[in-house]
Amino acid sequence: MNNDGNTTPTGVWFVGARGSVATTAVAGCAAVTAGLRPPTGMVTETPPFDGTGLPALASLVFGGHDVADSPLPKRAEHLTDAGVLPHGLASAVHAELLAAEKETRFGGPLPDDPRDDEELVADLAADLTSFRTRNELARVVVVNVASTEPAPAPDALRLPPSSLYAAAALRAGCPYVNFTPSTGLRTPPLTKAAAAAGLPHAGRDGKTGQTLLRAALAPMFVQRALHVRAWSGTNLLGGGDGAALADPGAAAAKNAGKARVLTETLGHTPEGEVHIDDVPALGDWKTAWDHIAFEGFLGARMVLQTTWQGCDSALAAPLVLDLARLVARAHEAGLSGPLPELGFYFKDPDGGPAGLPEQFTALLAFADRLRRAG
Repeated sequence: MNNDGNTTPTGVWFVGARGSVATTAVAGCAAVTAGLRPPTGMVTETPPFDGTGLPALASLVFGGHDVADSPLPKRAEHLTDAGVLPHGLASAVHAELLAAEKETRFGGPLPDDPRDDEELVADLAADLTSFRTRNELARVVVVNVASTEPAPAPDALRLPPSSLYAAAALRAGCPYVNFTPSTGLRTPPLTKAAAAAGLPHAGRDGKTGQTLLRAALAPMFVQRALHVRAWSGTNLLGGGDGAALADPGAAAAKNAGKARVLTETLGHTPEGEVHIDDVPALGDWKTAWDHIAFEGFLGARMVLQTTWQGCDSALAAPLVLDLARLVARAHEAGLSGPLPELGFYFKDPDGGPAGLPEQFTALLAFADRLRRAG
């Protein structure tokens, strides 16, 4: 485990703080810090990141916004029952979960919320500033892990919730990470505001399961000069993600990233679609199937089929901790603007290479850059 991290207190503010991913991240960080569990899945805890000056896991202070009212310790109990957290862990890290719960505030817009966009952004930003001051934090990284929202209509009169939170992060001087397919900073006014703010930011849409596998397999076909004719997929999932993605607009936003990975890597868009089915009985677990029809020498037609079964919360939480640490260190080093070097973590990154191996090489180069920053 990498033990040379910066011990200056650093804030991690989750949008969706009482959700599965945030709860798993808080519990997991506490467990790894206490030596109860190894940092499996955390790329930043591997040797290439030694000496980069990332915030130590023990230095992270958690808080956040949410519109749900189930406290983190209770959420952790539910995740234990679902098999996401190991038995006994929620009790062992109860103090850390309770501390994060005490730093969680209601966000918005709530039903019948009388605040307009400007008032809401001001209130959200005030929560961030208060969190930083109250805990004497060097900086606060805002990480969006809330449920996927549909893309806003072109004539929408208000910003979508994800963009309101992103605007609040900019106003409070906080680096920002969008781990969801939601809009976030990607509106013309906020893109311009982000450039003027001089803050590092990264996104969009965490690459945790089916798309991770696609990003690993697609370069194989390119490198072996095998033509992919069709690539179809199906996702079965429950929990909050299943419910959110039952909305066709939210599903479309999610699937855009899955398709983008194939188009950018293969150089063309193969036939086929991804279907997402809400199966509440699956809870926090999901199954993803892919059917790949490809063509080889002399037109021989072949098929590869894959099955991915996993828990998104357990896959996403270590990546979220990685990103919070990397973006915090980038901010400390004086970097600003989008960080394409972090494309390894995203379906729809801010530039950079499309292939997973090339993205990993770029990430390692970024680690060297942080190490040289002193």
